[in-house]
This record gives sequence, C-alpha cells and structure tokens, in this order.
Amino acid sequence: MLAKANRITTGDDYKGVVRRGRRFVTPHFVTYVRSDPEAAASRGQGARFGFIVAKTVGGATQRNRVRRRLKAASYLMLDRVQPGVDVVIRALPDCSTASWETLRSELAESLTRSANSSTSRRRESSS
Repeated sequence: MLAKANRITTGDDYKGVVRRGRRFVTPHFVTYVRSDPEAAASRGQGARFGFIVAKTVGGATQRNRVRRRLKAASYLMLDRVQPGVDVVIRALPDCSTASWETLRSELAESLTRSANSSTSRRRESSS
C-alpha cells in the first residue's frame, strides 16, 4: 500500500501532471510523468502516484480491483522513481483483463522509459 506521502491527492496536482507531464502509452494504460524538484524539496517526500480509472474500464468492482492492482504495482516500483517525480496512471478499458505480471512489466517499462528520457534531456541541456 502506498503511504499518503506517496499519493497525489488534489485535483490540481492531477491536472498538472496530465497536462504538463510526459506521456508513455502501453497497451493497458497511459502513464504521465512530471518532475518538479522544487515542489519535492518543499514537500520533503519522494515520488507520488495517482490513478485514474474511468467507467469505461468496467463496473465499480472491476475499477476498484484495477486501482488496487495498479497501486500494488506502483508500490513495488517506488524505488525506481526519483524523488520529486509525480506519476499519474490512467487505466485503459483492457486493463481489467490484464494479468498481474503484464501490469507490472508495463509499469516498469513506462518508468524506465521516463527515467531514460529525463536523463537524455538533462544531457542535451548541459551540452
């Protein structure tokens, strides 16, 4: 279970990540990643995760199951994300039928791609 310090809780934070973050698409969900080192310093915490599971995924039971599985996968990947990074995961309709291993591997792939893209951008700006 993600600690409160590792969760995005306000609508404004969700909007900021989705509108200004980098997007990574996988077959079962879309991951938005936004790094804000200044906000992280003021918060004093590590990475934060948020989840969007719409009615297109299924009924309330299916949506809650998908959200719980995504939270558990995020908890396992928490050490792979830099402090100060906000991640929002928007589940796609097929997410409810995906296996646990598939969800975990797709999330790991998204977070790896986001870390690699932010590293390459830092290198380009410092050159």
